[in-house]
Amino acid sequence: MNRNENLYSVESDKDVTQFVADFSAIAAANEFVINNADSMSMKENFRAHGGIVPDEFDLHMVQLCKPTKADKSLTFNPERAVLMPKFVMVFSKNGKTQIRYMSYSAADIAEIVPGDADFPASLDQTFAKIRSMIDEAK
Repeated sequence: MNRNENLYSVESDKDVTQFVADFSAIAAANEFVINNADSMSMKENFRAHGGIVPDEFDLHMVQLCKPTKADKSLTFNPERAVLMPKFVMVFSKNGKTQIRYMSYSAADIAEIVPGDADFPASLDQTFAKIRSMIDEAK
């Protein structure tokens, strides 16, 4: 895995809440759903389970899914599921909203799910779309 290829790292001048709202709207317009809309705030999630975090902790883990693509993909090969959860991480650092998104190269995908020739290209399209949605939202 190559960090420079696989980790998408950008900043936004928007605050975390605004970026997440804008990103969620863009995702919905592209037929993605946010599976964890009610629990993406890790501050609230940690506190609900007894964790202690400062008030300024604002990490949001946004879980994306495109059901109209994932249904066919996972029905065809359930081995693909290990690469299906897609998370966009959004948090504040140094006065800026930071966005991180981890994807995988075609070679990584082929190694993780061997013998599935069409999957690397298909998943790469999804990764590219998520990166473009991040750029649109920032």
